[in-house]
Amino acid sequence: MFFLAVKSLFSKLLVDAMTLKESEVMNGAKLMLMASQGLHQGGGPILIEAQTRPISRTKETEYKRSDARTEIIMDKSRLERWKVTGVIALADCSLKAIPDEVWDCGSSARVLDVSNNSIQNIPNKISCLNSIQKLFLNANGISDETIQWEGLTSLKYLTVLSITQNQLTTLPPALGSLTSLRQLHVSNNKLTSLPNEIGLLTQLEVLKADNNRITTIPACIGECGSLVEVDLSENLLSELPDTFGNLHNLKALHLSNNGLKSLPCTLFKHCLLLATLDLHNSEITMDVLRQFEGWEEFDERRRSKHQKQLDFRVNSAGFDEGADKN
Repeated sequence: MFFLAVKSLFSKLLVDAMTLKESEVMNGAKLMLMASQGLHQGGGPILIEAQTRPISRTKETEYKRSDARTEIIMDKSRLERWKVTGVIALADCSLKAIPDEVWDCGSSARVLDVSNNSIQNIPNKISCLNSIQKLFLNANGISDETIQWEGLTSLKYLTVLSITQNQLTTLPPALGSLTSLRQLHVSNNKLTSLPNEIGLLTQLEVLKADNNRITTIPACIGECGSLVEVDLSENLLSELPDTFGNLHNLKALHLSNNGLKSLPCTLFKHCLLLATLDLHNSEITMDVLRQFEGWEEFDERRRSKHQKQLDFRVNSAGFDEGADKN
């Protein structure tokens, strides 16, 4: 850096180390500041490269603030979306607890899916979702000690409860208070029985309790007159109550891999819609089945259903718009 002193018709170059007095600059002279390689401040020149550092840090800070604002906006928009749609989809999100913002949805929530996480605690607070209709809690490692049934069974509008692939050993009597329930999925747990209060679920259409350790089925199952499909495969059953014959809407019954030796004597006679019966790996033989009243009619329905399925597969696989144009 250098100074250029200009007075009337001459100019003089000033050296950095000299004072104005030493340079013989008189009053009235004009000084012009000119930069050569950079500006001097403190211990040395501040070059162009150095000027970019504080600017860079400022931009980085701005970016971080922007990201934080974006995250807040995203969280806010997610909550607003949940409230508008009523659907809270949090499956496969590596969660260890249900987020607090879920409870903020309150009566707006219709569906909550937190399957395939690590959520073990289902708090009583879930009762605040008092309009929820479908609840999916699959594959979370939930045990009898970590689920608060009092809150869950207060959900009067619940139609679908799916709590498969957990560590449950029992279902509470309070389950019977879910009188709007249409589907109950409790497969792949460690259940040893079903509560007697299941008979109060008169609107239940689908019951899937396969892959458990259930040894007996309560006779009150016959009061679930809306049942269409029942899956009790992979359990420890040796018999079924005769009240199964009261399930007049039953279409599919899955009983494979149990210790069954016989079936309720009125099953084929009274369950006139039954067309699917799975008895694989049981001790019940065809000779035993043929002795049941109503077997012939059931067998005809079974064959007709299988033929329709076969025809559908063949037609679907063989259909070709251009096949007859050659």
